[in-house]
Amino acid sequence: MKKINLRELYPDVYTTDFFVDVTEEVMETIRAAERAETAYERKMYRYKAQYSLDCENGIENAVLLKPQTPEMVLEEKQFQEQVYAAVMKLPEKQAKRIYARYYLGMAVNEIAEVEGVDPSRVRDSIRRGLKQLVKYF
Repeated sequence: MKKINLRELYPDVYTTDFFVDVTEEVMETIRAAERAETAYERKMYRYKAQYSLDCENGIENAVLLKPQTPEMVLEEKQFQEQVYAAVMKLPEKQAKRIYARYYLGMAVNEIAEVEGVDPSRVRDSIRRGLKQLVKYF
């Protein structure tokens, strides 16, 4: 068992020293997280990441994306499954068109050509389907 100071890990929450005994496994997990954070900061420095208000996340260098944790991967997968289930609850035409557009990456004109309809019909169908999806989320 090792003692850690929670004030060092969570300075915003703990204003005074608060020591807790943790197992070696927990201690190694904390050390691994610290190493990952240090590696990320080193990467930012080496690749000269520039912060900008023009870029959505503030970092213009795409190479600096933080690796996802297993929890983040699981949450993302569950969310994708929920979205897929919601798409499949739509009327058949809308579901097929949304699937083709966003899952298969087909352009609206390609979908219209395959179905033999006007592209405006496909666009309207996708738009209506997306509006219905908003109700689920």
